[in-house]
Amino acid sequence: MTSSKNRKLPPGTPVRVKSGVPMPEFPDVNISGWTGSVCDSQGKGPDVRYFVEWDAATLARIPEAYRQHCESHGLFHGMACLKGTELEPADADE
Repeated sequence: MTSSKNRKLPPGTPVRVKSGVPMPEFPDVNISGWTGSVCDSQGKGPDVRYFVEWDAATLARIPEAYRQHCESHGLFHGMACLKGTELEPADADE
C-alpha cells in the first residue's frame, strides 16, 4: 500500500477493500470493492488496523438489510475497522 510496509497510511488516504473480504462483524456481508478513506489507525506493523469511512458511492450501494442490521446492533454503517492487509490504494488496478 505504501513504499514501506511499516509505514501507516495517513488519514485521508483513499482505499478500496480487496477481493473476498467480509465485514468483520458480519461475515455474511462481502465488502469487496467498497471504497472510502482512512480516518485513523491503530497498532503497528502487520497488526495495524484502519478505521475507514465509506465514500458516497459505497454508502449508496450498501444493502438496506445491512444498514438495519447495524442499527439493531448499535453500530454505525458508515465506517469499518479493517486490517491493513485487507485494503489497497483506491486507484490500484485489480
